[in-house]
Amino acid sequence: MAQKIASDQPQYSSNYIKNVAIVGATGTSGKFIVQSLLEKGKHNVTAITREGGSAQMPEGVTVKKVNYDEHSSLVSALQGQDALVITMGVRAPPDQQTKLINAAAEAGVAWILPNEFGYDSANEALCNDIMPNASKSQYTSLIEKLGKSKWIGFVCGFWYEFSLSGSPDRFGFDFKDRSLVMIDEGTQPISVTTFPQVGRGIAHLLSLPIHPENERDTSPTLSSFGNKYCYIASFVISQNDMLDSVLRVTKTDIKDWKITHENSKERYQKAKKRLQEGDFRALALVMYSRNFFPDGSGNHAATRGLDNDKLGLPKEDLDEFTNVAVKMVTEGFPDAYA
Repeated sequence: MAQKIASDQPQYSSNYIKNVAIVGATGTSGKFIVQSLLEKGKHNVTAITREGGSAQMPEGVTVKKVNYDEHSSLVSALQGQDALVITMGVRAPPDQQTKLINAAAEAGVAWILPNEFGYDSANEALCNDIMPNASKSQYTSLIEKLGKSKWIGFVCGFWYEFSLSGSPDRFGFDFKDRSLVMIDEGTQPISVTTFPQVGRGIAHLLSLPIHPENERDTSPTLSSFGNKYCYIASFVISQNDMLDSVLRVTKTDIKDWKITHENSKERYQKAKKRLQEGDFRALALVMYSRNFFPDGSGNHAATRGLDNDKLGLPKEDLDEFTNVAVKMVTEGFPDAYA
């Protein structure tokens, strides 16, 4: 099929999207996406929230309250939107995203960014090993089946500062005890992204022209990502790299830390068994340990390449965001970015 170009489109139609709806606007990553969209200043931003919700939105965000049990409520909220960004926690009802996608199709939303924002969903073996997320492809398949929208999967790897500051189940660090569980030898690189870069990535992606201006235009377009994945990363980093940054930021010596080692596959298998037995707390351990396998599954920068340059994303400083992670432990999540 020939590539569509802007001059082929109906007269007076814009080659840029204007109206963006987001689910989870005040959530962990959603707040950074909203902030970046507002800073970009090119979109009308609408937050889709549940009836009865009381979350406070930034100035400039329109709020549409919905009842997820009423299809017409969702369709009405999504009327006139060019794009729908879905961000939801792992504990969200499993049918919630399906309801949103069906409503978006009926409302004529042209672009959907489903609830990805993590490791490489195009890696079938990786997704199958992380059991609760093995069915992510059902949502992109549904979008294609309905035929009203294009999807873009946003792959960013684990959130760096969030993962570094969390429990040892994530990147292995415990800042309060100054301990580290080193997975294998700590040399396996993975691709990770900061929260601000995730926000910028979405804002820059949705600010691209929809189609090339003419046949000679080779600049990035939104349509070039249609029904595909967009890959970004802030850093490609191993646990040893993280440790070096932590030592610089905390002004500590390696002798100040208690370091133990664990085999990545054994760590994964133990966590998988716990999850199969109903211990949902083991999910993080399953996800993180699997991404540190020496097969490179967690490093989409190497296996897929990155779209950072296409989106015009800035380079970031590792120690700056290691410091944010440390502040998350001592001051809490919101204050760490102050």
